[in-house]
Amino acid sequence: MMFKKKKAAPLPLPDGFTAHDIKTESSICTGETTIGFYNKETNRLAYAELVKTETDIDAYYAKYGLTREL
Repeated sequence: MMFKKKKAAPLPLPDGFTAHDIKTESSICTGETTIGFYNKETNRLAYAELVKTETDIDAYYAKYGLTREL
């Protein structure tokens, strides 16, 4: 018997942020890359997640129902 995986509904964009606020940052020390919504007031990423591949970045956009523009 095969089970079909349900697609999760995309999350709403956090208040005060748009798709253009999504940025990636890389650590100088470890080289780790994080993605999140850039907050101009605090100069930090909000709702940040660690990413390792381009697929992870695409998944972050898809999580909010967006597509990445290259």
